[in-house]
Amino acid sequence: MRGACAQVPREAITLTLSEHRTTEGPEDSTGGPTKADAVHELEHSTTGASDLDVDTAPPLHAEAPALPDTPTFAELDVHPEIVRALKEAGIEHTFAIQELTLPLALRGEDLIGQARTGTGKTLGFGVPVLHRLQVPGDGTPQALVVVPTRELCVQVARDLTDAGKHLGIRTLAVYGGRPYEQQIEALRNGVDLVIGTPGRLLDLAEQQHLVLGKVRALVLDEADEMLDLGFLPDIERILHMVPEQRQTMLFSATMPGPIITLARTFLRQPTHIRAEQADAGAIHERTKQFVYRAHAMDKTELIARALQANGRGLTMVFTRTKRTAQKLSDELTERGFAAAAVHGDLGQGAREQALRAFRSGKVDILVATDVAARGIDVAGVTHVINLQCPDDEKTYVHRIGRTGRAGREGVAITLVDWDEEPRWKLISDTLGLGKPEPVETYSTSPHLFSDIDIPSDATGRLPLSKRTRAGLAAEPDEDAKRTSKRKPRRRTRGGGEQKAAEDEAETRPANRRQRRRTRGGVDASAQPAEAAADSGAEGGERQRRRRRRRRSGDGTGEAGDAAGTS
Repeated sequence: MRGACAQVPREAITLTLSEHRTTEGPEDSTGGPTKADAVHELEHSTTGASDLDVDTAPPLHAEAPALPDTPTFAELDVHPEIVRALKEAGIEHTFAIQELTLPLALRGEDLIGQARTGTGKTLGFGVPVLHRLQVPGDGTPQALVVVPTRELCVQVARDLTDAGKHLGIRTLAVYGGRPYEQQIEALRNGVDLVIGTPGRLLDLAEQQHLVLGKVRALVLDEADEMLDLGFLPDIERILHMVPEQRQTMLFSATMPGPIITLARTFLRQPTHIRAEQADAGAIHERTKQFVYRAHAMDKTELIARALQANGRGLTMVFTRTKRTAQKLSDELTERGFAAAAVHGDLGQGAREQALRAFRSGKVDILVATDVAARGIDVAGVTHVINLQCPDDEKTYVHRIGRTGRAGREGVAITLVDWDEEPRWKLISDTLGLGKPEPVETYSTSPHLFSDIDIPSDATGRLPLSKRTRAGLAAEPDEDAKRTSKRKPRRRTRGGGEQKAAEDEAETRPANRRQRRRTRGGVDASAQPAEAAADSGAEGGERQRRRRRRRRSGDGTGEAGDAAGTS
């Protein structure tokens, strides 16, 4: 890839990890880091937040220790306060992508970070961004991180908030599905770092609530996913809004053509960093992959039995459509499993409720569309199931990348329909999986039970003795709590205040309408009393007549009544 610098164009430098760690001394001629070791299979856990207030999310923590011979953050001259915050979270040594990116990014150079899912990219760009912020700032955002999904937005915001807590850095997550008022108020109060999705960032910038004129660092995370979601035009508009003199970092698991063009256009002499061997595959070696050709009418039964495999932990099931995700979640719940759904038809509160229940273990099955395939890092996911064949190899890699993380083993199961076999063969050949022809499999096939270690007595329903999860209903709905705390809105007259309207309502007498039985328009209960009054008191006062509604052409009130009685 060629850097887009008009004065001194040069070939972008590519750094990859060597086969074994060596003790090379000086840096290379580019001033970059020395070549590092083999891929570190471990990663830092970056659990997500559940609300706009990221303090309610689980804190950043080390899911598993890194290799002891890797450099520490302190040895790479990271700000001491950031090092202290990471150490409090149990994170001290760097991983592969962090070891290669930090020396360059801390100096403000543009770079392209390419690493497969689950290699600790968040701290790879987050630590340099925090390190280079000027605190205290004037309240105008100094750095901007653009991410494709809401879930990834709150997750990154939580991680960077924890890493920069001792520096007093003000972070803000802006994304759709939440009211504008809270985000606008936070921007008015002043922030240093903004993490957001493209659509909401553009809305706030065009309304002049988000000022991008002082952004000194820009990060595009999961750039290939933003391309797949159609955000590339929005990204280009954002890039034209920020100053030209800035540091730009682009992170992506794959490098399709449009992303390469974007990097050539907006990055200056970028260094291309691959945190793995040049010939390494995009899938974790510890992930066992099984591909079965299954009938659509038997897939739910097959999945129900696969979910009873020995040693199964948290499981993610991916579907192609939103309706299928909700339907499968409901069917699994009816069969006794603790399942929840995450898809685009759900509100943001319902999606976050399902993710919280999944992380806390109240439910152990999350049925999702590709909206959850990126950025949701949940510890303990042991199985990933594709209900249908993924659209392409990138989608397949990102889906099964939810398991086999942090040095653990994982299981990936893909169910292919008969008409999807050509697509699967293309995926298998592209990734070199060696599984071009899926095995025909049914819910009662013996090889299914032996492959995934399913008990022989397993059926399509979970036994009552194994239904130990609390379920989605046990997870509180934060949106419902906020709604219940709001005072009911009252209508006022003449623009008066609400309190005056309430006082008026309290002093106003209750005027309930009483229903009366009538005959021919006359009150039936009043007729006997009227007759008695006429016969008993001849000279008494004549009872007041009841007004009738007149018809067009009739005379006025009493004249019409008199005519009617004559």
